[in-house]
Amino acid sequence: MTVAGAARSGIAASELLASQGANVTLSDTRTQVDEAERLRALGVELELGGHKTETFSHADLIVTSPGVPPEQPVLADARKRGIPVIGELELASRWLRGRMVAITGTKGKSTTTELTGRILEAAGYKVSVGGNIGSPLSAQVAGSTPDSIHVVEASSFQLEQIETFHPWIAVMLNFSPDHLDRHPSVEAYGAAKARIFENQDTSDWMVVNADDPEVLRLSRKGRARTRLFSKDGAVTVGTVLEHGWIVDRGMTTEEKLVPLDAIHLLGPHLVNDVMAAAAVGTIAGAAPAAITAAVESFPGLEHAMELVADIGGVRFVNDSKATNVDAALHSIESFDAGLVAIIGGKFKGGDLRLLREPLKKRARAVVAIGEATPLVKDALAGAVEVREAATFEDAVKQAFALARPKGVVLLAPACASFDMFRDYAERGRRFKEEVLKLA
Repeated sequence: MTVAGAARSGIAASELLASQGANVTLSDTRTQVDEAERLRALGVELELGGHKTETFSHADLIVTSPGVPPEQPVLADARKRGIPVIGELELASRWLRGRMVAITGTKGKSTTTELTGRILEAAGYKVSVGGNIGSPLSAQVAGSTPDSIHVVEASSFQLEQIETFHPWIAVMLNFSPDHLDRHPSVEAYGAAKARIFENQDTSDWMVVNADDPEVLRLSRKGRARTRLFSKDGAVTVGTVLEHGWIVDRGMTTEEKLVPLDAIHLLGPHLVNDVMAAAAVGTIAGAAPAAITAAVESFPGLEHAMELVADIGGVRFVNDSKATNVDAALHSIESFDAGLVAIIGGKFKGGDLRLLREPLKKRARAVVAIGEATPLVKDALAGAVEVREAATFEDAVKQAFALARPKGVVLLAPACASFDMFRDYAERGRRFKEEVLKLA
């Protein structure tokens, strides 16, 4: 067996295959892997510094990490030879003994996944949370039992490489253009997302955002039963907002699930994530008291609209997970005035001009960072003042000065982090470090 990519998913897949007695080669373009000693102790052979054609052409099965593009030449050659190529999510799902709740969407996946796990735990279920966040699905196989529920965040990179992946409940939160540096088109990105419904049958459930026309379109081919949720209340049956509550609306009855004042998340758009998680809880049989208790105790995720500090009347908010234009748009719209946004990084596609009007209404300035600085300046010219920052430290300092007095410094990059950082988490931690220096 050959595993391509030695990030956390590839390492977990290698460990799973080795535990099942397979001869495993883990191939990566990097020259060093921190877990090398542990992997070799399990019998995993490491191929570092590049992918050798023969390693893939002689394999019985190839498993890819999400970060490895499926059109890599060695993978294309293997497919021509008839060698099966699957993703880590697909591999792990074949060994799970419990049911899966899979959650996808352009934004809000991590928040919804974590909160769904907490709701199901509060309802008394044995729950494992992971996938694209936390523990890779392959790392959950050993502890999987028939009564387990695996709550899985599923990205487009993971879903494009499935075959039999079959969630009991599949959730699609929203859809907007993203990852166009990897997917050849918006249509291809949407098709990858829609695969979350592909293997479901009439005994399963789709939880679908009724306020998003593209989500409704992508879900139409699904065979599972549909549970709609709508912040606008535009559904007769489903999960809606009504008189300060998240409500489960039936044909003839309504049941209050969660009071809105139990939600302690910064940003009104995150109410959608809570509604989706509550809808899953309702399908699973969670009582409203359990759903409310989980929501009330949930402070949100690190790097997702995270309030970092208040320094001299200036609030600092870390939304490093806002790695695409639509996510940044919702972050920006969460504030009324006095905003200074830090935007930029490695651009993934989309239309930065969509940020013009929201920023014009509420921002004092934008501080542009990273590779996308020229794109940010061009897209926002004439709408808001754009300052350039040579370093990340300089960006935070400039933003602080511009936000005084009583403003908000918001890290909402609308871009990936890979030009300056290992990932969005490292970028978010660095932001917090620079804020603490100011304090």
